[in-house]
Amino acid sequence: MPHVLVGFGLFQIVWGLHYGMPMSIEPMKALVGLAIVGALSYPELAAAGLLAGIVLLVVGRFGLIGRLERVVGEPVIRGVQLAVALLLLEVAVDLSLANRPVAVGAVVVVAILAVLGRRNLGPLILLGIGGIVAVAVAGLPEPSLPELTAFPAGTPAFSGAALEATVAQLGMTIGNAAIATALLCGDLYGRNVSSDDLSSSMGATCLAAVPFGGIPMCHGSGGLAGKYAFGAETAGANLILGLGYLALALVATGALLAAFPAAVLGILLFIVSFELARAAFTPVGRGWPLATVLAVGLLGALVNIGLAFVAGLLAWLVYSRVRGTELGAFTD
Repeated sequence: MPHVLVGFGLFQIVWGLHYGMPMSIEPMKALVGLAIVGALSYPELAAAGLLAGIVLLVVGRFGLIGRLERVVGEPVIRGVQLAVALLLLEVAVDLSLANRPVAVGAVVVVAILAVLGRRNLGPLILLGIGGIVAVAVAGLPEPSLPELTAFPAGTPAFSGAALEATVAQLGMTIGNAAIATALLCGDLYGRNVSSDDLSSSMGATCLAAVPFGGIPMCHGSGGLAGKYAFGAETAGANLILGLGYLALALVATGALLAAFPAAVLGILLFIVSFELARAAFTPVGRGWPLATVLAVGLLGALVNIGLAFVAGLLAWLVYSRVRGTELGAFTD
């Protein structure tokens, strides 16, 4: 766990300063999810992270994501954003139901601050309250430096399972973490960020972090929407968050992290999912574009984001060819 937090801390700072904005850094969900349920061992997770890093770095450097982006309808990408929002909402509901009185209290705090015109302070105050509760329950361990060693949990195992997991992750990463995040940078922050540059930075992150015990990491529209919801406006937010991760790495234990109130985390995810869904629907008109957003979003949430991205892409190509419209444009 300390090595994972060090990786998050360092790359929050690196990419925040590089992009000059609160760029998101989050786990590669497909790979980490498979590892959590036991479908991948840590050596296989490390191998998959390295493979994904190589692919993302290569396709980004050769501009292949940008070429793909030019033929992907924008409603398809909005649908990917909606899928992520729905997945976050599902987790938010489960966590909130774990302790309903705490969840209600968290909602009251957010509502009061919203009425007072301090909506962006709500998530930050909830994080602070949750942190205080975690320390009160689990106590604060003695600080200790993580050991600097290569592959602390085992040498990478390039198995068939690792390869399959990499392919599944890349479908999600290209759609959500590269193209959708680039689109959201413009929506929320008015910044023109290249999807190829995002792909390259994700590849470099994986190749640098995994060998030293980090997990595969990516950018992501959900994380970016979350930072926007929390009021982050500049790269300073990443600097503060990165330093927080590094400080937490000195004292992180499973007991401390488990003591953070799950219901509070659930309400925080509600806020993030709302911001992401709002961004997905804001520029959408009626007719086929709206239907595409809904179809891709539901398919991604119910089945798989990578599959939804590919299916939406194929459907949009057929639609554009039949209608003779400009690829990637919104039409009614």
